[in-house]
Amino acid sequence: MTKSVANLIDHTALKADTTKEQILTLCEEAKQYQFASVCVNPTWVKLAAEQLKDVDGVEVCTVIGFPLGASTPEVKAFETSNAIENGATEVDMVINIAALKDKNDVLVERDIQAVVEAAKGEALTKVIIETSLLTDEEKVRACEIAVKVGADFVKTSTGFSTGGATVEDITLMRKTVGPNVGVKASGGVRDLEGARAMVEAGATRIGASAGVSIVNGETVQSDY
Repeated sequence: MTKSVANLIDHTALKADTTKEQILTLCEEAKQYQFASVCVNPTWVKLAAEQLKDVDGVEVCTVIGFPLGASTPEVKAFETSNAIENGATEVDMVINIAALKDKNDVLVERDIQAVVEAAKGEALTKVIIETSLLTDEEKVRACEIAVKVGADFVKTSTGFSTGGATVEDITLMRKTVGPNVGVKASGGVRDLEGARAMVEAGATRIGASAGVSIVNGETVQSDY
């Protein structure tokens, strides 16, 4: 189970003060443990892609409109295209949370679709809905819109808001999107037991900065 969990982890470093040395370490750890991807800010995509270019099975993931989701669809589309040019093969975009709460589903749909279309089959698209800020009804609507426009995953959290993934949210998201769309649990997954609980609830990917500790059966305090 530990190895299979490792294959589901997006090994993550998204803090503002993350250094080049930390990104290089992140990539080496991803190679060693065969994590699903490294997840880095856009400024580090090119470096991560260079480090992982000869490694099978470890993708380069980045974040779009992160962490607030408040940039325009056009900006998110450009950011996506630029990240792909630099070597990203997965993009995790933050939705326009305010638009969702205002029931402006037209804008939410246009926002997500801009990223999905910019990825153009060259990168997986994961849609961060920031569950800690949403009601259950809003979570369902966000997931339904993501599925409608062809996103590959829905994702709980940025790890930079008021809360992270919960088993209850993963269960609700899995029920909403059905069996053919990925569900990513991110934020606050700190140990193997927690990761297993998310997988059992329906998660097919785990976002965590504590990936090494998780697969080694340790528990750490982590912001993401």
